[in-house]
Amino acid sequence: MKRLPLHILCTVFGTILCLTAFSQAKAQRPDRLQYTTYRYVERDSFLCLDVYKPAQPRSDNAAVLMAFGGGFFSGERDNYIMKDWARTLIERGFTVISIDYRLGFKDSAMVASHSTPLKLPDLFKYCIDIAVEDCAAAVAWVHSNAGMLGIDPSKIILTGSSAGAITVLQLDYCRANSLPEASALPPGWKPAAVIPYSGGVMCKDRKLKYATDPAPTMLMHGKKDKIVTYKSIGLPFDEKMHGGKKMDKAMNRQNIPHWFIRFEDIGHEVANWLPGSIDLFCTFVDLTLAGRITTLDATMTDSDLKPAAWAQMSMLQLYTGKGKKR
Repeated sequence: MKRLPLHILCTVFGTILCLTAFSQAKAQRPDRLQYTTYRYVERDSFLCLDVYKPAQPRSDNAAVLMAFGGGFFSGERDNYIMKDWARTLIERGFTVISIDYRLGFKDSAMVASHSTPLKLPDLFKYCIDIAVEDCAAAVAWVHSNAGMLGIDPSKIILTGSSAGAITVLQLDYCRANSLPEASALPPGWKPAAVIPYSGGVMCKDRKLKYATDPAPTMLMHGKKDKIVTYKSIGLPFDEKMHGGKKMDKAMNRQNIPHWFIRFEDIGHEVANWLPGSIDLFCTFVDLTLAGRITTLDATMTDSDLKPAAWAQMSMLQLYTGKGKKR
């Protein structure tokens, strides 16, 4: 397989981030929010998380831990999109934790530390793995400090956008399959729910499998998404990214209850849909925390979720500038 130089990969993912930011340019920035920043783990430097407290907490003291998007190259835990997510969630009574994680595509020193050059699928997997390790460490810190934060550590919901959605899905996949990337999680801990916006799981198996049940999961994906594939992508014997459709198929095959929300004419726009889907988000969480096992398979439309040219292009189109814009 032809290897792409790191600077080309960085250009691609930087373009994705810039186009994402451009698509949000008309969005109204949230009001100034109060939050407290904590260091949760030291890598080459400290990684931090921000804690947003609601004025009126839910009676069950549930919390949402969220991971930003940006192609594992860019993004910040406190950008205005994440603050908009945080405001939406604290208005519904959730304590919100927005986390840092290492960006493998951004730091060429991380990649250079490998003794042999990484093929593109291996490079993707490497970026995902270190993000998952950091997310697991963040969960462990939150779990240990649940009393100080005023939350129930058994009621932590994981959510994320794009690369962040991949990170939280991959973390629960690693937990369910006892893989080392999730080893920092507290023993026996399981997310109360996982709610990814345009995510997927990467593995070498042709068919995605769970050795033990994943957390209750609500998958949301645009059928035209080519940035995080809706289906599956990868060469034989290489790591493959399994998107929403393939995850839905795997869970159905193993009789795992879950919700799958798809959009016919939408691509990667779904990655930023949390504020528009907050009622759906809360319904899924409320049913899950009440112990009600439910299954939903739906095709949805939302007049506020409008097609954008950047979100319906592939990474190759983004890099080459080819392909129609709509």
